[in-house]
Amino acid sequence: MLTPPLTDIDVRVLGALIEKEATTPDTYPLSISALLAACNQLSNRDPVMQLDEATVMQAIVTLRRRSLLRAIQPAGARVTKYMHLLHEALLLDRRELALLSVLMLRGEQTPGELHARTARLADFADLAAIEAVLEGLMARTPESLVTRLPRRAGQKEVRYAHLLAGDVSLAEPGDGASV
Repeated sequence: MLTPPLTDIDVRVLGALIEKEATTPDTYPLSISALLAACNQLSNRDPVMQLDEATVMQAIVTLRRRSLLRAIQPAGARVTKYMHLLHEALLLDRRELALLSVLMLRGEQTPGELHARTARLADFADLAAIEAVLEGLMARTPESLVTRLPRRAGQKEVRYAHLLAGDVSLAEPGDGASV
């Protein structure tokens, strides 16, 4: 967990930057238009968001102030590009970053889902390797970055969630809670 916690939009911006660094290294760091497209992507996102440029720019300002993002002006480029600094700020390795980014972009996940969805981001030999990295993220001091969620009724596997935006709400899907 970061103090103060990140907003959901901050989490989406960082998660998108982490994912694109690994999956599209030729275009990373990202311009504002590429970052906006990554944040609003319809696949591999939960929840799907429809952010506008002003909202993403506000998140960029916030993340820069917290030293979690850097703006750069590459030589010969006409636009400013953005890169995440989460790995430096939290001293994360590639496998920890991969797990966090999938949790940031897709919400709570089982170890099996994480194994399948991190394949393009980092190498994990098996579910035990995923679980070992998750345990390490939960045991971090001074604060855990990941939490194990209690099983829901009828659920076979435990799920994990990131804590970068604060504690996780444990509302059951379809439990009748209204907004």
